[in-house]
Amino acid sequence: MTTPATPRHQQGPDAGLLGSYESPIPIRPATLGDAVASEWTKIRSVRATVWTLGVMVALMLTVGLGTALLLAADSSGGMPDEPVLALGFFGVLLGSICVITLGVLTIGSEYGTGMIRTTLTACPSRGRVLAAKAIVFAALAFAVTTVTAAVVAALQTLILGGAPASADDWLRGTVGVGLYLAALGLLSLGVGAIVRHSAGAITIMIGVVLLPLVLALFMFADRLRGVQRFLIEYSIPNQIGALYGTTMTESGPSGWEPLLLMLVLAAAVLGGAVAILNRRDV
Repeated sequence: MTTPATPRHQQGPDAGLLGSYESPIPIRPATLGDAVASEWTKIRSVRATVWTLGVMVALMLTVGLGTALLLAADSSGGMPDEPVLALGFFGVLLGSICVITLGVLTIGSEYGTGMIRTTLTACPSRGRVLAAKAIVFAALAFAVTTVTAAVVAALQTLILGGAPASADDWLRGTVGVGLYLAALGLLSLGVGAIVRHSAGAITIMIGVVLLPLVLALFMFADRLRGVQRFLIEYSIPNQIGALYGTTMTESGPSGWEPLLLMLVLAAAVLGGAVAILNRRDV
């Protein structure tokens, strides 16, 4: 009687003597889509994402609506002659700290736990890993920030009334703010990749946000007026204010210019991060 042939993937340890092993599992090279799917699984399954974005939403709602309610009580009927979108600035400024924190933790936490070795083993292309992290983080930060900013703006307008804002003002105060904070988060992601230490990178980014204004406040000498004005005009708080149409100076970035500046800066830092990652062992 003839014994049926055993399939190659079921053959014993001596199968190599008879022929090469063929895995029954299809093998294909990893793609950017695979890396994005992996990063999405990571970012939605860790507590840091829920806490940081949850606190950001709470701050934007609490500060924005609290400010509107206080103004409504003090002014006896709201702000009939002025758009109220600018009141969202205070909540967005505080919420930006949360976006910075999540941006750093998106990669810094993997260096802290050593998980980055597993990530780079599964996907050796470091540029692809960083690109996947940037895509997933930016999309999530933009969506949450834009929706929250739109809700706050609508509720503030309902509470205070005021002059109707133009379509461009609404677009900058919602979509523009969402894109700006997402770009700020990408800048934080790049700094986290370069520093490889979560606490250090977060400290650096908070300094980037606050230090220019703090330094400007103590520049009393006349010969430093130009430097003082530059620090104020290009500080992150002033750029966020420019998206709402309110700035601390009459010159400097306005309209959509702050968003373009932040996108260029984030792209430059991420490019530097890729170059540095490719030269490191881990």
